[in-house]
Amino acid sequence: MSLSDLVLSIADNKQMLGLRYAEWATRAPSLEADIAAAAMGLDDLGHSRVLYGCLEPLGADPRGADRESNAASLRNLAYFDEPWSEWSHFVAANAILDSAFTVMIEACVNGSVEVLQHRLRKMLMEERYHFLHGRSWLRSGIDKGPLDRAWREAIEWFGPPDGETALLHREGKLAMGPAELRARLEQQLEMKAPRVEIDWQAWDPVRRRGKPGAIDEHTFGMLRGLEEKKYAPPTAAKQASS
Repeated sequence: MSLSDLVLSIADNKQMLGLRYAEWATRAPSLEADIAAAAMGLDDLGHSRVLYGCLEPLGADPRGADRESNAASLRNLAYFDEPWSEWSHFVAANAILDSAFTVMIEACVNGSVEVLQHRLRKMLMEERYHFLHGRSWLRSGIDKGPLDRAWREAIEWFGPPDGETALLHREGKLAMGPAELRARLEQQLEMKAPRVEIDWQAWDPVRRRGKPGAIDEHTFGMLRGLEEKKYAPPTAAKQASS
């Protein structure tokens, strides 16, 4: 595992977060929340593009050809596998997971890798609004189930105490290790994470998640442009052969 693998994980999760936000752009409890969902979705889709663009300067690009055909090759958290059915799912993702990704980006910006220092710094300013929006809705009260799940997946995503994230921290490439990332997230949200027991033996170090699975077929098709291809005009070669 390398820094490139971590950056790809941030990028994939940012992309999926943006898509799930966008699904709520006309379903949120208020017009203001609709607008916020749309704006945050666009932000995170844009952030994912910047993160993907960092892979080549970091060295070997960990993306394989199977990403075009296998949804399980994407490195998103299980929280994003299916569309969210309740507003509380949105709020938990906004407050906990979005903030967890920002904390990791902060660790990259304050680390020793120059390309991440320069390219990701602006994201921290743009994510400030996401954090304030999520924390505001969180304080209004939501179901405990989605909140606990989001906390668990965030802690899993930070990685085991002696894993790759901890090694990157010791090497200076990240300004924080797993324990510091968790403490920073708790500090920002002004709340303690629930007690969770994680089976690190069952944890997937590539996808940084404890459960198997993948995003739903419809979302994967949209992500890969398969839906557009069905309605695309035939190419000249196809017209000639018909």
